[in-house]
Amino acid sequence: MTLLEVNDLHVVYSQSNGPDVHAVRGVSFEFDENETFGLVGESGCGKTTVANAILRSLPDNGRVTEGEIIFDGQNLIDLSEEEIRDLRWEKLSMIPQSAMASLNKVYTVGTQIREAIQAHREDVSDDEAIDRARELLEMVGIDADRVSSYPHELSGGMRQRAIIAMALALDPNLVVADEPTTALDVIIQGQILHRIRQLQNELGIAMLMITHDISVVAETCDKVGVMYGGELMEVGTTYDIFDDAHHPYTLGLQNGFPSIEGETQDLVSIPGAPPDLSDPPSGCPFVDRCPFATGACTQPLPREELDDGHFVRCHEPIPYEEMREQSGRREIWQSDTPSI
Repeated sequence: MTLLEVNDLHVVYSQSNGPDVHAVRGVSFEFDENETFGLVGESGCGKTTVANAILRSLPDNGRVTEGEIIFDGQNLIDLSEEEIRDLRWEKLSMIPQSAMASLNKVYTVGTQIREAIQAHREDVSDDEAIDRARELLEMVGIDADRVSSYPHELSGGMRQRAIIAMALALDPNLVVADEPTTALDVIIQGQILHRIRQLQNELGIAMLMITHDISVVAETCDKVGVMYGGELMEVGTTYDIFDDAHHPYTLGLQNGFPSIEGETQDLVSIPGAPPDLSDPPSGCPFVDRCPFATGACTQPLPREELDDGHFVRCHEPIPYEEMREQSGRREIWQSDTPSI
């Protein structure tokens, strides 16, 4: 059963000294209960803006101008502030990027989890809420006695686990995880991602994973959306994205991802910078960095369904098998492109 459906979402940021920034343009995707959907792309591609639109936590200068966000049968955009507050934590929660910035330094971890619970469950006593906090900490791999610890007394990995515990406090249907392990070393990151996946399976929750790291997507997600320049370039299952990718940007991201399988090879980065979204291109936003671009790429992008649930938006100037083979060569990306 579909839990979240985003349809033709457009988000704009106003600027006091310049034109509006069209941060998200026509984004559409959906996923079911118990699934993890990953939004992956470079910084500034719009993925966090999508997450904030879903959570109704856009900054004051941000607004949804078109589209709808259907969660559990309700259009979140149409809900009042009171209605969306009732949903947060209860059915829709978040794991932020920086645990230290999200936790209040002057309250113990247990107090903060207790307050989150009692804000929505007024009939829960202090003792009951603290017992639940202890249970949650153990669930994420922290000693229950840490319920009386302050954030500064915990390591970075423990603080992030505490934030995960808080996000799970009221058994939500959907957790939005925005770069949940970015600030951690790779060993701790791997442990936390593994625990997130375990908890998701045990508790039967869905997750929207926001990340710039395509390896995180490979480890945690059932479906993936590849974002660039405020748009979705490709959407499919994790298998589709890693083994049958059709968009040059998806292939370019994979080139920067080290693999333990196959022959050892150098990583290849994508040269250039994302487009200026205060003046977004009318065609493919990746055109200025794409080694396969042609004149057709300045025209509006088609949306082609390659297989059930696998979509790509690309003019595909050459067969994708040839594109995939060429995309792994450093000289392709370092040549003077595009050839329009």
